[in-house]
Amino acid sequence: MKKALRRVMKTLIILAIVGVGLAIWKWDEVKRLLAVSSLFAEENIVANFSNMDEIFLHQLLDVPDAPAVALPNMAREMPASLEGWIKDRSLTGLVVLKDGNIAYESYFQGTDPDDLRISWSVAKSFLSALFGILLDEAAIGSIDDQVSKYAPELADSAYAGATIRNVLNMSSGVEFDEDYLDSNSDINKMGRILALGGSMDAFAADITDTIGEPGARWQYVSIDTHILGMVMRGATGRSIHDLMTEKLLTPMGLEADPIMLTDGDGVAFVLGGLNLRTRDYARLGQMFLQNGMLNGQQIVPANWVAASTVPSAPTAEGKVQYGFQWWIAADAGAGEYFARGIYGQYIYVNQPAGVVIAVNSADRAFREAGAFDQNLAAFREITASLQ
Repeated sequence: MKKALRRVMKTLIILAIVGVGLAIWKWDEVKRLLAVSSLFAEENIVANFSNMDEIFLHQLLDVPDAPAVALPNMAREMPASLEGWIKDRSLTGLVVLKDGNIAYESYFQGTDPDDLRISWSVAKSFLSALFGILLDEAAIGSIDDQVSKYAPELADSAYAGATIRNVLNMSSGVEFDEDYLDSNSDINKMGRILALGGSMDAFAADITDTIGEPGARWQYVSIDTHILGMVMRGATGRSIHDLMTEKLLTPMGLEADPIMLTDGDGVAFVLGGLNLRTRDYARLGQMFLQNGMLNGQQIVPANWVAASTVPSAPTAEGKVQYGFQWWIAADAGAGEYFARGIYGQYIYVNQPAGVVIAVNSADRAFREAGAFDQNLAAFREITASLQ
């Protein structure tokens, strides 16, 4: 009996030593996985969202050292009626432009103007802008080409038969669970792949289930945006980091070098990994408000701005609408649209009013009924206050 007990204890000690050894060997991966598990915790979320480079693999996007093109500051007092919105939606940064001038600018919860804030899905609209540039340069033949033409590793996946148009407006027909609050959902499995330094390309190519024919049904699935990135890399033979830095971010005249989260292969996390200052998010909105022009040059083709910001996806009648990685409210007027990311990230554009609103938040209640409506109402109230 004693010998058996000693054998059990010896085995447990060996297993403990092996476990400690593995933890030390894979400490970076373990640390990132632990960070993911508490990324959105109430006590961590604000700091995490301004310091993602301390948590995930990433790459600095080195824009030239030329000074940023200034946004003229004509800031005024925010309407007092918006104080409840700012608190309810847990804002951390707010920049409002009217006719290219800063009208309102505020930072909250201990953050400051220099913070590089995580975009989450607002990054999708940046990628769409870059795609429009590459399409105009004829690096990509047509949005009706199949994605496997440029990313052949997808030929045997659920994306077989899907076109670029389908992934642009989220109608690929691929089955993908986007429930951020379910730890076993596909989106959270993808997050763990990212944390552990796995391959996003391999993850995407392994998806085989579909919900219908491409183009038949709209379902918001973030993995479609990764496919768009695969197409762009396959078509050009270049990384998204290099393409975005050269063709989009540098001409925009940013205030600070952005950060892009990556997977273990160094591939950009295009569906949500961009980190910028709030003013620089506003710059994208201003460029789209000006039909792709900024700093005196045409950066994004005007026809792409027009095509990507109107409804094109087969969304349900009376519900929020979707274009090419841009959102349009169900009751939107012409030229009113927005980029949108989880936990309350927005770039709102109202072209007729000449207003752009960039918002960063740490809104843990972003999915609650009424949260989106409150944000949209606030954007429209701000717009009205500037007329």
